[in-house]
Formats: sequence, structure tokens, C-alpha cells
Amino acid sequence: MNYHSPAFLMTHCQDILNFYDPRVKDAQGGYFQNYMDNGDLFDAGFKQLVSSTRIVVNYATAGMLFERNDYLKMARHGLDFVEQIHWQPEADGYAWTLQDNQPQDMTQQAYGYAFVLLAYAAARKAGIIASNDMLLKTYQQLESRFWQADFGLYADEISPAGELSPYRGQNSNMHLCEAMLAAYEASGEQVFLTRAQTLAQNIAFRQADLTDGLIWEHYTTDFQPDWEYNKDDPKNLYRPWGFQPGHQTEWTKLLLILHRHAPDPKLVKRAKSLFDRAYEKCWDATHGGLIYGFAPDGTWCDDDKYFWVQAESFAAAAMLFSVTQDEQYLNQYNALWDYSWQHMIDHQYGAWFRVLHRDNSKYSEQKSAAGAKCDYHTLGACFEVLRTIGNPRLT
Repeated sequence: MNYHSPAFLMTHCQDILNFYDPRVKDAQGGYFQNYMDNGDLFDAGFKQLVSSTRIVVNYATAGMLFERNDYLKMARHGLDFVEQIHWQPEADGYAWTLQDNQPQDMTQQAYGYAFVLLAYAAARKAGIIASNDMLLKTYQQLESRFWQADFGLYADEISPAGELSPYRGQNSNMHLCEAMLAAYEASGEQVFLTRAQTLAQNIAFRQADLTDGLIWEHYTTDFQPDWEYNKDDPKNLYRPWGFQPGHQTEWTKLLLILHRHAPDPKLVKRAKSLFDRAYEKCWDATHGGLIYGFAPDGTWCDDDKYFWVQAESFAAAAMLFSVTQDEQYLNQYNALWDYSWQHMIDHQYGAWFRVLHRDNSKYSEQKSAAGAKCDYHTLGACFEVLRTIGNPRLT
């Protein structure tokens, strides 16, 4: 199997989409987000902002790659839902969760705004929207609501009552860096690239240098490492304790995208360091794949196998191979794919399993869940590898 060939990657993207295509569109608006392995729906009325926006990205980008207008229309359908249902004018904010198209949780999350910006960027790239207005509007919302100018990073959360949470984290800043890069590519507006550079410098260098050159997840209000936050909850869906190998490799990917637009050897050096250390510490030599989390002392604190960790890591490996031509990265790319092909990909019904035990046994029959998985990471990783090897529709 040549996992690095454009034909393989495009076929795999289509295989993933084939799982969602016949069942993802909700005629009442937006997308269904909760699926069993066989495609049956559960919690059909429950929707979350991140999945609503990520599926827009999936279909907008797939529409470009496969030159399919039906995919672009599917993306437009989802963007309409974000604008008309998730956005609540009287609250001047987005509903984080919806039940039967009614707002359920009005907490404002920077993490959610990151994917709103990313959805607009994907729509702009694909020609679904014709101006940069909503990208710039979302940037200004982030600026006024979450930006912490003294630290050059974003805060995370505003309660429905308007109170800013004291929690600070790297995850929202990482995805905001991702969104800023996509917005720059879509719009050509320098403000987005400048902000992406600031976020990368402040998380992947300044903050990482506080924690031995690796990226810690949680910080105090003044962006000092918070070593105790969720220490008793290493499996927390959004804020797990421990170093996340998947976030080290996701930053590898972002630093190399930044290097593509503004070449700088230090970006490559840090990208290599983050990937190398994550892979060395977290590759499971017994059962294959990368585990989920490790403690500051290097011991594993969560040995589950998550789909997105494998996907983000194979994208990072492919990009490192492209930049360095070091065969080590191609070998690691292939190892991640071999593992994923054998264990993470559902060859019966399609798409990827979300999470497995260390021994690769399944937790449940749930394939995708609102806020937890919509195959955004797997499709996005394949799209990024295709970009790296020069697909003209994505470059």
C-alpha cells in the first residue's frame, strides 16, 4: 500500500465522505452529528458548534478537491445553519450547543470561534462566499472578547452572564493559529498571518520553553503552567491533564504551514523537536499507534488510542519529510498509516473509529459524536498531505 500516493489519499477521503454523504444533512438545518458505527443516528437533535463548523470545512474543502458542486452546496447548507441558528442575535454570540435547534448552552468559547473563523476561511477558499467581511468580523469578535494583549494569547471562555473564566489554555490558541493561517490563505489579509505568527511564537516557543520545550495544556490567568488542573481527569474530552502527543505533532504541522508562508529555520527546528519527542515517548511498540497523554515525568497517563492523534501525526510526519527529506519521517508516516489502516479505520461501514483501548479493542459502537468527532481531523490530515505533495486544487 502506497499511503503517500495522491490516488490513495483521494480514494481514502472519498471513502470517509461516503459514510457521511447519505446521512449527514439535516433537512431541519445543519448536520446530524451523532452516529453509531453502522451509521444509525443517536441524539439526532443535539448539535455542537465545533462539529457544525468542522463539517462545513470538510465539505468546502472536499468540494474543491473533487470539484463537486453538491459538496459545496452541502457546505453552504451548514454555514447557513451556523449563521441563522447557532448565532443568537439577542445574545450577540454563538450557541455552544443546541437541542432541536434551540440554544442550550450559551457559553462563549474561543475554541468555538476558532472553528467559525476556519469555516469562513474554507468557504472563502472554495468560493462559497465572495468577500472577506465575515472573516474580519470574526477576528474582531475574538479581539474584543478574548484577546489578552499583555500576553499575546487568547483567553478561553465567557459565561452566559458575561464573566471571563480565569482558565487559560493552549488548545484554543492552537486552533486559533490554525484558523488564522487558513484565513490568511483564503483572504490574503496580512492581519491573519501576523496573528498566527504571534500565537505560534507565544505558545510553541515562549510557553513551551517554560515546560522543557514541550507544550503544556493548562495555564493560570497570567499564563504560568498550571500543573494541577484536571490532574484527576486525564481523560477529559477538552482539557485533559498531561502532555498531549497529538498536540505536539499538531503544532509541528502548524509551524510548518507557517514556514511555508514565512520561511524561518527556527520553525523547522522546533517542529522537528516537538514531533520527535512526542513520537519517541508515545509510540506503543507493543500494540502500535500513539497513546494519548504522558505526565511531566514521561510516564503515560492515558494509553488510549485516539483517531485524531494518529491523523494529525501522519500529516506532521509527511510535512517533515517534505521539508527535510529525512527518510525517518517517511518511515514514521507509513508506521502511523499501517497502524491506522489495521485498527482505526472501519473497513466495514467507513470512516474512522473515535477511540480504542491500548490493546485496540473498542470502547463502544459510537463512531462520531457532537463535539468529539466528525472526521474533520482525518480528512484534514489527508488534505494537508495532498497539499504537501502538490495537489493543485488545494495549493
